[in-house]
Amino acid sequence: MAAPLAARRSTSCPTVRPRPPMPRYIAHLDMDAFYASVELLRYPELRGRPVVIGGGRRHQPVLREDGQRDVAVLRDYAGRGVITTATYEARAYGLHSGMGLMKAAALAPDAVLLPTDFDEYRRYSRLFKAAVAEVAPQIEDRGIDEIYIDLSEVPGIDEPVGHDAMGGVRAVAQAIKNNVQRATGLSCSIGVTPNKLLSKLCSDLDKPDGLTVVTLADLPHRIWPLPAKRINGIGPKASAKLEALGIRSIGDLAAADPQWLVGHFGISYGTWLHHAAHGRDERAVVTYSEPKSLSRETTFERDLHARLDREQLSRIFTRLCEQVADDLVRKGYLGKTIGLKLRYDNFKTVTRDLTLPEYTCDAALIRQAAGQCLKRVPLERRLRLLGVRVGTLCRRDAVPSPRPRRTAAPTEEPPAAYTLPLF
Repeated sequence: MAAPLAARRSTSCPTVRPRPPMPRYIAHLDMDAFYASVELLRYPELRGRPVVIGGGRRHQPVLREDGQRDVAVLRDYAGRGVITTATYEARAYGLHSGMGLMKAAALAPDAVLLPTDFDEYRRYSRLFKAAVAEVAPQIEDRGIDEIYIDLSEVPGIDEPVGHDAMGGVRAVAQAIKNNVQRATGLSCSIGVTPNKLLSKLCSDLDKPDGLTVVTLADLPHRIWPLPAKRINGIGPKASAKLEALGIRSIGDLAAADPQWLVGHFGISYGTWLHHAAHGRDERAVVTYSEPKSLSRETTFERDLHARLDREQLSRIFTRLCEQVADDLVRKGYLGKTIGLKLRYDNFKTVTRDLTLPEYTCDAALIRQAAGQCLKRVPLERRLRLLGVRVGTLCRRDAVPSPRPRRTAAPTEEPPAAYTLPLF
């Protein structure tokens, strides 16, 4: 006879199957040749020509009476400036960021040379990030021209399109690209994968104007054939060491024994290399982090002398202080620690700091404090770079009440070796 229904029921708690984790869709967006592309909006007649950005402000195009512009070309450049960025047409000649302009002139003498305009680049940076946020607000800011985006909770991300299981992902990524194009007139490239490491790599695979979606199942045919150095975090030294050990592709790295990697690279980096080759990265998209400091610096067209070029250095010094003060106001911060950075003609770099009794964003106070720092560095050698930094930041609306002032001790006179004329 069958047992009563109540007797057949288990008295133990029912088994609760855990819900599978939600899939992660992380995008990395990189603007295409950002500085150069912004300049081409201003000078559309240069489209299709090799164009490089860099070399200071003296190469501004000149508008003629007939409405045409005279532009500088690399063959006429003399100096030690470097390329900030280059159009894809210029890159076809082997030109790239960080290359000296004199070397670039030997490769592409007729390439157009335009000056940098960082205020304009920052404006377009704000525009493209706002356009992305309209579609997907979970953004990690990684600089003026790139961001990470967590797409995991964007509506429609999981919906297939026809037979394409990743159709929803492609549709959302394309919507972001379209929004950026409408807001700025610029193109961008996006890589979408389960994590930041792979997305950073993939955003570069189909540039310019690329959209690349890769899953872990795609690793063997999309990622493993690539050179190992394409992984963000494998620098020139590690790449050369891997090459010497017979590891050339990411697939070679994935096939390497983890303990063998640890033996050659140490437990931390060796373990990371193994995980990176297999596309593992659990880092979250960090949507906000407080900056530790704000700074402005400039490299001179020629080496400047503290005494002979005092007037020019003074103007540059004051402008840097005004710019960093404007940055503080625009971002809503005050700072207490004022820093100075100098690089000499022998490439030696020195820094000095001074902490103020109260927070400030006043350009004159920043200039005064940075000037005090200047008294503590030798100025016999010529200078190639000058920078000003403000640290120990606090949001303007969270500044603590000032403490009662104390009478400051007399400032010690700087050593005799440091008493050359200051700027």
